[in-house]
Amino acid sequence: MPSPLTPDSLFQPFQLKSLTLKNRIVMAPMTRNFSPNGVPGANVAEYYRRRAEADVGLILSEGTVIDRPASRNEAGIPFFHGEDALAGWADVIDGVHAAGGKMGPQIWHTGATRGMSGWKPEAQVESPSGLNGPGDPNGVAMSEEDIADTIAAFASAAADASKLGFDVVELHGAHGYLIDQFFWQATNLRDDRYGGASLKQRARFAAEVVAATRAAVGPDYPLILRLSQWKQQDYKARIATTPDEMSDWLLPLKEAGVDVFHCSQRRFWEPEFPEIDGDEGLNFAGWAKKLTGAATISVGSVGLSGEFLAAFGGQSSSPVGLDALVKRMEAEEFDLIAVGRAILGDPQWVSKIRTGDTAELKPFDPASLAELV
Repeated sequence: MPSPLTPDSLFQPFQLKSLTLKNRIVMAPMTRNFSPNGVPGANVAEYYRRRAEADVGLILSEGTVIDRPASRNEAGIPFFHGEDALAGWADVIDGVHAAGGKMGPQIWHTGATRGMSGWKPEAQVESPSGLNGPGDPNGVAMSEEDIADTIAAFASAAADASKLGFDVVELHGAHGYLIDQFFWQATNLRDDRYGGASLKQRARFAAEVVAATRAAVGPDYPLILRLSQWKQQDYKARIATTPDEMSDWLLPLKEAGVDVFHCSQRRFWEPEFPEIDGDEGLNFAGWAKKLTGAATISVGSVGLSGEFLAAFGGQSSSPVGLDALVKRMEAEEFDLIAVGRAILGDPQWVSKIRTGDTAELKPFDPASLAELV
Protein backbone atom coordinates (compact mmCIF):
# COMPACT_ATOMS: atom_id res chain seq x y z
CA MET A 1 0.00 0.00 0.00
CA PRO A 2 1.21 3.55 -0.69
CA SER A 3 2.18 5.62 2.34
CA PRO A 4 -0.51 8.02 3.54
CA LEU A 5 -0.04 11.62 2.51
CA THR A 6 1.08 13.90 5.33
CA PRO A 7 1.38 17.69 5.41
CA ASP A 8 5.14 17.51 6.01
CA SER A 9 5.86 18.99 2.58
CA LEU A 10 3.97 22.13 3.62
CA PHE A 11 6.27 22.65 6.57
CA GLN A 12 9.66 22.55 4.90
CA PRO A 13 11.74 25.74 5.00
CA PHE A 14 12.11 27.86 1.88
CA GLN A 15 14.94 30.20 0.99
CA LEU A 16 15.25 32.74 -1.81
CA LYS A 17 17.79 35.56 -1.84
CA SER A 18 17.39 37.43 1.46
CA LEU A 19 14.17 35.59 2.35
CA THR A 20 14.03 32.51 4.60
CA LEU A 21 10.63 31.06 5.47
CA LYS A 22 9.86 28.43 8.11
CA ASN A 23 7.21 26.78 5.94
CA ARG A 24 5.63 26.88 2.49
CA ILE A 25 2.28 28.45 3.46
CA VAL A 26 1.52 31.99 2.34
CA MET A 27 -1.37 34.13 3.50
CA ALA A 28 -2.96 35.23 0.23
CA PRO A 29 -3.59 38.95 -0.25
CA MET A 30 -7.27 39.73 0.37
CA THR A 31 -8.91 43.15 0.11
CA ARG A 32 -10.38 44.10 3.49
CA ASN A 33 -11.40 47.81 3.21
CA PHE A 34 -10.61 48.65 6.84
CA SER A 35 -8.25 51.60 6.32
CA PRO A 36 -10.13 54.93 6.56
CA ASN A 37 -8.49 57.66 4.47
CA GLY A 38 -6.03 55.03 3.24
CA VAL A 39 -4.35 54.62 6.65
CA PRO A 40 -4.09 51.18 8.31
CA GLY A 41 -4.70 51.38 12.04
CA ALA A 42 -4.07 49.22 15.10
CA ASN A 43 -6.89 46.83 14.14
CA VAL A 44 -5.15 46.09 10.83
CA ALA A 45 -1.80 45.59 12.59
CA GLU A 46 -3.34 43.13 15.05
CA TYR A 47 -5.11 41.27 12.24
CA TYR A 48 -1.79 40.50 10.56
CA ARG A 49 0.05 39.89 13.83
CA ARG A 50 -2.43 37.14 14.74
CA ARG A 51 -1.52 35.25 11.57
CA ALA A 52 2.21 35.63 12.25
CA GLU A 53 1.71 34.26 15.77
CA ALA A 54 -0.05 31.22 14.30
CA ASP A 55 2.85 30.10 12.06
CA VAL A 56 1.96 31.54 8.64
CA GLY A 57 5.19 31.29 6.67
CA LEU A 58 4.75 34.47 4.61
CA ILE A 59 2.01 37.06 4.91
CA LEU A 60 1.07 39.07 1.83
CA SER A 61 -0.98 42.12 2.63
CA GLU A 62 -4.21 43.18 1.07
CA GLY A 63 -3.77 45.31 -2.04
CA THR A 64 -2.20 48.69 -1.22
CA VAL A 65 -2.29 51.47 -3.76
CA ILE A 66 0.42 53.53 -5.38
CA ASP A 67 0.55 57.30 -5.50
CA ARG A 68 -1.73 57.96 -8.47
CA PRO A 69 -4.91 60.09 -8.45
CA ALA A 70 -7.33 57.17 -9.01
CA SER A 71 -5.41 54.05 -8.05
CA ARG A 72 -8.13 52.51 -5.85
CA ASN A 73 -11.78 51.68 -6.44
CA GLU A 74 -12.98 51.46 -2.83
CA ALA A 75 -12.67 54.05 -0.07
CA GLY A 76 -11.23 51.71 2.56
CA ILE A 77 -8.31 50.36 0.51
CA PRO A 78 -5.01 51.39 2.14
CA PHE A 79 -2.36 53.57 0.55
CA PHE A 80 1.29 52.59 0.36
CA HIS A 81 2.41 56.19 0.12
CA GLY A 82 2.22 59.27 2.29
CA GLU A 83 3.51 59.81 5.82
CA ASP A 84 0.42 58.64 7.71
CA ALA A 85 -0.15 55.46 5.71
CA LEU A 86 3.51 54.46 5.79
CA ALA A 87 3.59 54.99 9.56
CA GLY A 88 0.63 52.64 9.80
CA TRP A 89 2.42 50.02 7.73
CA ALA A 90 5.53 50.43 9.88
CA ASP A 91 3.42 49.38 12.87
CA VAL A 92 2.11 46.40 10.89
CA ILE A 93 5.52 45.03 9.94
CA ASP A 94 6.98 45.69 13.39
CA GLY A 95 4.16 43.63 14.92
CA VAL A 96 4.58 40.80 12.43
CA HIS A 97 8.32 40.65 13.03
CA ALA A 98 7.83 40.74 16.81
CA ALA A 99 5.63 37.64 16.39
CA GLY A 100 8.30 35.86 14.35
CA GLY A 101 6.63 36.33 10.98
CA LYS A 102 7.65 37.46 7.51
CA MET A 103 5.57 39.81 5.36
CA GLY A 104 5.38 41.77 2.14
CA PRO A 105 2.90 44.35 0.90
CA GLN A 106 0.97 43.75 -2.28
CA ILE A 107 1.20 46.90 -4.38
CA TRP A 108 -1.40 47.65 -7.00
CA HIS A 109 -3.41 50.06 -9.10
CA THR A 110 -7.02 49.06 -9.77
CA GLY A 111 -7.12 50.58 -13.26
CA ALA A 112 -10.57 50.95 -14.80
CA THR A 113 -12.26 48.38 -12.57
CA ARG A 114 -15.32 49.41 -10.60
CA GLY A 115 -15.67 48.77 -6.90
CA MET A 116 -18.47 46.62 -5.53
CA SER A 117 -19.85 49.35 -3.26
CA GLY A 118 -20.39 51.97 -5.96
CA TRP A 119 -17.78 54.31 -4.48
CA LYS A 120 -15.83 56.29 -7.09
CA PRO A 121 -12.56 58.18 -6.83
CA GLU A 122 -12.71 61.93 -7.36
CA ALA A 123 -10.08 61.80 -10.12
CA GLN A 124 -10.63 60.35 -13.57
CA VAL A 125 -10.10 56.58 -13.75
CA GLU A 126 -7.17 55.55 -15.97
CA SER A 127 -6.28 52.40 -17.87
CA PRO A 128 -4.54 51.33 -21.11
CA SER A 129 -7.50 52.17 -23.35
CA GLY A 130 -10.23 53.55 -21.10
CA LEU A 131 -11.93 50.15 -20.83
CA ASN A 132 -12.94 48.11 -17.82
CA GLY A 133 -13.66 45.12 -20.06
CA PRO A 134 -14.54 44.33 -23.65
CA GLY A 135 -16.89 47.05 -24.90
CA ASP A 136 -17.18 48.52 -21.39
CA PRO A 137 -15.76 52.06 -21.36
CA ASN A 138 -14.71 53.58 -18.05
CA GLY A 139 -12.36 56.52 -17.60
CA VAL A 140 -9.60 57.57 -19.96
CA ALA A 141 -6.68 56.01 -21.80
CA MET A 142 -3.34 56.74 -20.18
CA SER A 143 -0.87 59.03 -21.91
CA GLU A 144 2.77 58.03 -22.09
CA GLU A 145 3.41 60.59 -19.34
CA ASP A 146 0.76 58.90 -17.19
CA ILE A 147 2.43 55.57 -17.83
CA ALA A 148 5.88 56.89 -16.88
CA ASP A 149 4.52 58.42 -13.68
CA THR A 150 2.73 55.18 -12.81
CA ILE A 151 5.87 53.10 -13.31
CA ALA A 152 7.73 55.50 -11.03
CA ALA A 153 4.97 55.28 -8.42
CA PHE A 154 5.19 51.47 -8.33
CA ALA A 155 8.96 51.69 -7.85
CA SER A 156 8.62 54.32 -5.12
CA ALA A 157 6.15 52.18 -3.17
CA ALA A 158 8.44 49.16 -3.39
CA ALA A 159 11.39 51.24 -2.19
CA ASP A 160 9.32 52.36 0.80
CA ALA A 161 8.47 48.73 1.57
CA SER A 162 12.15 47.88 1.68
CA LYS A 163 12.95 50.90 3.87
CA LEU A 164 10.19 49.97 6.33
CA GLY A 165 11.69 46.50 6.73
CA PHE A 166 9.20 44.37 4.80
CA ASP A 167 10.75 41.07 3.72
CA VAL A 168 9.42 40.98 0.15
CA VAL A 169 7.20 43.01 -2.15
CA GLU A 170 4.48 41.77 -4.49
CA LEU A 171 3.21 43.58 -7.58
CA HIS A 172 -0.41 42.84 -8.46
CA GLY A 173 -0.65 42.02 -12.16
CA ALA A 174 -3.78 39.85 -12.05
CA HIS A 175 -7.59 39.76 -11.93
CA GLY A 176 -8.28 42.52 -14.44
CA TYR A 177 -6.58 45.40 -12.58
CA LEU A 178 -4.25 47.91 -14.23
CA ILE A 179 -1.18 45.80 -15.06
CA ASP A 180 -3.43 42.96 -16.18
CA GLN A 181 -5.44 45.34 -18.38
CA PHE A 182 -2.24 45.93 -20.35
CA PHE A 183 -1.76 42.16 -20.81
CA TRP A 184 -5.34 41.51 -21.88
CA GLN A 185 -5.96 42.11 -25.58
CA ALA A 186 -9.61 42.95 -24.88
CA THR A 187 -8.64 45.99 -22.76
CA ASN A 188 -5.41 47.02 -24.44
CA LEU A 189 -6.23 48.54 -27.82
CA ARG A 190 -3.23 50.87 -27.88
CA ASP A 191 -1.25 51.41 -31.07
CA ASP A 192 1.92 52.67 -29.36
CA ARG A 193 4.76 50.64 -27.82
CA TYR A 194 2.57 49.58 -24.87
CA GLY A 195 0.03 47.85 -27.10
CA GLY A 196 0.21 45.39 -29.95
CA ALA A 197 -1.12 42.13 -31.30
CA SER A 198 1.37 39.94 -29.45
CA LEU A 199 1.43 39.14 -25.77
CA LYS A 200 5.13 39.96 -25.65
CA GLN A 201 4.32 43.50 -26.86
CA ARG A 202 1.51 43.96 -24.35
CA ALA A 203 3.80 42.80 -21.53
CA ARG A 204 6.07 45.82 -22.03
CA PHE A 205 4.32 47.95 -19.38
CA ALA A 206 4.60 45.21 -16.76
CA ALA A 207 8.23 44.55 -17.66
CA GLU A 208 9.04 48.24 -17.22
CA VAL A 209 7.24 48.28 -13.85
CA VAL A 210 9.24 45.23 -12.78
CA ALA A 211 12.55 46.67 -14.01
CA ALA A 212 11.95 49.98 -12.23
CA THR A 213 10.95 48.15 -9.06
CA ARG A 214 14.03 45.95 -9.23
CA ALA A 215 16.24 49.02 -9.62
CA ALA A 216 14.54 50.63 -6.61
CA VAL A 217 14.94 47.69 -4.22
CA GLY A 218 18.27 46.27 -5.35
CA PRO A 219 19.30 42.82 -6.59
CA ASP A 220 18.83 40.79 -3.38
CA TYR A 221 15.31 41.87 -2.38
CA PRO A 222 12.71 39.24 -3.37
CA LEU A 223 10.16 40.47 -5.92
CA ILE A 224 6.88 38.64 -6.49
CA LEU A 225 4.47 39.24 -9.37
CA ARG A 226 0.88 38.02 -9.10
CA LEU A 227 -0.71 36.91 -12.37
CA SER A 228 -3.93 35.27 -13.50
CA GLN A 229 -5.55 34.08 -16.68
CA TRP A 230 -9.11 34.79 -15.43
CA LYS A 231 -10.42 38.30 -14.86
CA GLN A 232 -13.13 39.56 -12.56
CA GLN A 233 -14.61 40.98 -15.77
CA ASP A 234 -14.50 37.55 -17.47
CA TYR A 235 -13.91 34.36 -15.50
CA LYS A 236 -13.14 32.41 -18.70
CA ALA A 237 -10.58 34.85 -20.11
CA ARG A 238 -7.15 33.50 -20.99
CA ILE A 239 -4.00 35.52 -21.61
CA ALA A 240 -1.93 32.56 -22.83
CA THR A 241 -3.63 29.65 -24.60
CA THR A 242 -0.47 27.61 -25.23
CA PRO A 243 2.84 27.03 -23.43
CA ASP A 244 4.62 29.04 -26.13
CA GLU A 245 2.36 32.01 -25.47
CA MET A 246 2.94 31.62 -21.74
CA SER A 247 6.70 31.71 -22.34
CA ASP A 248 6.29 34.90 -24.38
CA TRP A 249 4.33 36.35 -21.45
CA LEU A 250 6.47 35.27 -18.51
CA LEU A 251 10.08 35.13 -19.70
CA PRO A 252 10.40 38.90 -20.33
CA LEU A 253 9.02 39.50 -16.83
CA LYS A 254 11.55 37.14 -15.28
CA GLU A 255 14.32 38.83 -17.25
CA ALA A 256 13.12 42.20 -15.96
CA GLY A 257 13.55 41.06 -12.37
CA VAL A 258 10.72 38.83 -11.12
CA ASP A 259 11.86 36.20 -8.61
CA VAL A 260 8.51 34.53 -7.89
CA PHE A 261 5.36 34.19 -10.00
CA HIS A 262 2.21 34.08 -7.86
CA CYS A 263 -0.16 32.22 -10.16
CA SER A 264 -3.81 32.77 -9.30
CA GLN A 265 -6.45 30.21 -10.24
CA ARG A 266 -10.01 29.94 -9.03
CA ARG A 267 -9.25 26.28 -8.16
CA PHE A 268 -5.58 25.36 -7.74
CA TRP A 269 -6.08 21.71 -8.74
CA GLU A 270 -7.29 22.47 -12.28
CA PRO A 271 -4.77 21.73 -15.04
CA GLU A 272 -3.62 24.67 -17.14
CA PHE A 273 -3.20 22.80 -20.42
CA PRO A 274 -5.15 19.50 -20.06
CA GLU A 275 -4.93 18.96 -23.81
CA ILE A 276 -1.18 18.45 -23.28
CA ASP A 277 -0.81 16.61 -19.97
CA GLY A 278 -4.33 15.51 -19.07
CA ASP A 279 -6.81 16.17 -16.31
CA GLU A 280 -4.15 15.63 -13.63
CA GLY A 281 -1.64 17.85 -15.41
CA LEU A 282 0.36 20.80 -14.17
CA ASN A 283 -1.59 23.80 -12.92
CA PHE A 284 -0.75 27.41 -13.79
CA ALA A 285 2.02 27.64 -11.19
CA GLY A 286 3.42 24.30 -12.36
CA TRP A 287 3.65 25.42 -15.95
CA ALA A 288 5.11 28.82 -14.96
CA LYS A 289 7.85 27.06 -13.00
CA LYS A 290 8.53 24.59 -15.82
CA LEU A 291 8.76 27.28 -18.50
CA THR A 292 10.76 29.93 -16.61
CA GLY A 293 12.65 28.11 -13.88
CA ALA A 294 11.43 30.73 -11.41
CA ALA A 295 9.92 29.91 -8.05
CA THR A 296 6.12 29.91 -8.03
CA ILE A 297 3.21 30.28 -5.63
CA SER A 298 -0.04 28.47 -6.35
CA VAL A 299 -3.40 29.61 -5.00
CA GLY A 300 -7.09 28.94 -5.43
CA SER A 301 -9.74 27.61 -3.02
CA VAL A 302 -7.25 25.81 -0.76
CA GLY A 303 -8.72 23.87 2.15
CA LEU A 304 -12.38 24.74 1.53
CA SER A 305 -15.25 23.15 -0.36
CA GLY A 306 -16.56 26.26 -2.10
CA GLU A 307 -14.93 28.41 -4.76
CA PHE A 308 -13.82 31.79 -3.40
CA LEU A 309 -15.79 34.06 -5.74
CA ALA A 310 -19.00 32.48 -4.42
CA ALA A 311 -18.13 33.86 -0.99
CA PHE A 312 -18.95 37.34 -2.20
CA GLY A 313 -22.45 36.06 -2.97
CA GLY A 314 -22.82 34.84 0.60
CA GLN A 315 -21.86 31.18 0.11
CA SER A 316 -20.26 29.40 3.07
CA SER A 317 -17.58 26.72 2.69
CA SER A 318 -16.57 23.72 4.79
CA PRO A 319 -13.03 22.48 5.46
CA VAL A 320 -11.78 19.78 3.09
CA GLY A 321 -8.73 17.53 3.04
CA LEU A 322 -5.39 18.61 1.63
CA ASP A 323 -4.33 15.38 -0.11
CA ALA A 324 -4.42 16.92 -3.60
CA LEU A 325 -2.31 19.84 -2.40
CA VAL A 326 0.19 17.67 -0.55
CA LYS A 327 0.58 15.40 -3.59
CA ARG A 328 1.47 18.37 -5.79
CA MET A 329 3.78 19.86 -3.16
CA GLU A 330 5.60 16.55 -2.77
CA ALA A 331 6.07 16.46 -6.55
CA GLU A 332 7.58 19.98 -6.33
CA GLU A 333 5.12 21.20 -8.94
CA PHE A 334 5.30 24.63 -7.27
CA ASP A 335 7.21 26.02 -4.30
CA LEU A 336 4.67 27.78 -2.09
CA ILE A 337 0.91 27.64 -1.58
CA ALA A 338 -1.21 30.69 -0.78
CA VAL A 339 -4.29 30.25 1.39
CA GLY A 340 -7.03 32.88 1.43
CA ARG A 341 -10.44 32.46 3.01
CA ALA A 342 -9.41 29.59 5.31
CA ILE A 343 -6.86 31.88 7.01
CA LEU A 344 -9.07 34.96 6.77
CA GLY A 345 -11.74 33.28 8.86
CA ASP A 346 -9.44 31.22 11.13
CA PRO A 347 -6.17 32.86 12.26
CA GLN A 348 -5.03 29.51 13.71
CA TRP A 349 -5.48 27.55 10.46
CA VAL A 350 -1.77 26.92 9.84
CA SER A 351 -1.11 25.87 13.43
CA LYS A 352 -4.02 23.42 13.28
CA ILE A 353 -2.74 21.88 10.06
CA ARG A 354 0.77 21.58 11.50
CA THR A 355 -0.40 19.82 14.68
CA GLY A 356 -3.02 17.68 12.93
CA ASP A 357 -5.86 19.33 14.83
CA THR A 358 -8.07 19.24 11.74
CA ALA A 359 -11.27 18.57 13.72
CA GLU A 360 -11.00 22.14 14.99
CA LEU A 361 -10.76 23.74 11.53
CA LYS A 362 -13.50 26.31 11.09
CA PRO A 363 -15.92 26.55 8.16
CA PHE A 364 -15.71 29.79 6.20
CA ASP A 365 -18.54 32.18 7.06
CA PRO A 366 -18.99 35.07 4.59
CA ALA A 367 -19.79 37.26 7.62
CA SER A 368 -16.06 37.25 8.34
CA LEU A 369 -15.56 39.46 5.27
CA ALA A 370 -17.20 42.26 7.27
CA GLU A 371 -14.77 42.10 10.20
CA LEU A 372 -11.11 41.62 10.98
CA VAL A 373 -11.13 38.25 12.72
